Amino acid sequence: MSEPLLVCLDVDYRADTAVAAGVWFRGWAAAQEETQAIAGFSEVAAYEPGEFYRRELPCLLGVLREGPAADIVIVDGYATLGQGHPGLGAHLHEALGRKVPVVGVAKTAYRSASDAIEVRRGESGSPLFVTAVGIDVALAAQEVRRMHGPYRVPTLLRAVDQLARQSAMPELPRSEG
Repeated sequence: MSEPLLVCLDVDYRADTAVAAGVWFRGWAAAQEETQAIAGFSEVAAYEPGEFYRRELPCLLGVLREGPAADIVIVDGYATLGQGHPGLGAHLHEALGRKVPVVGVAKTAYRSASDAIEVRRGESGSPLFVTAVGIDVALAAQEVRRMHGPYRVPTLLRAVDQLARQSAMPELPRSEG
C-alpha cells in the first residue's frame, strides 16, 4: 500500500487580502514536499470571534483547487472545538463532501476543545493540540508526533507557514465588466 498524499494548509492575512499556501507530501514522515501552491484573495471576510472558519475556509478551498487531490488535509487550527462544536477543520471536511479526513494542529490551547490530544515533540515542553474529523484523533495525534523535524512544529507545517507569509500576493484575475 502506498503512502497517503497529505497537504498542509495555512493562510497569511494582509490588511483586507490574504495569501493561502499548501504543501503536498507523500506519507506522514516526509521531510520534503512534492509540490506546493499559493492562492491570493482580494476580498477577505472580517474576523468574527467564534466564526473564524467564515474567513479562512474560502482561502483553504481556493488553494486546494491549485494542487492535486489529497488523501488527508492538515490545517493550522482546530478540527473540532469540543461539545459537538465544529472547528475550521470540520467545516472544511463538510465542504469537501466528508470524503477527506482533516487533522487540526493548533499551537495554542482552546479551553472547550476537550477532545484535543496534546502532542509534545522535540525538546519543547509546550504541546501541540491535535483534533481530527474523518480519522481517529488518537491515530492523527500519533502521526503528527512522528512527522519530520526535531522541533515542536513539524518541518512541513513550518514550511507552509513560511510559504504563506513570504509569498508575494499572486496576480488576481481581472473581473470582466
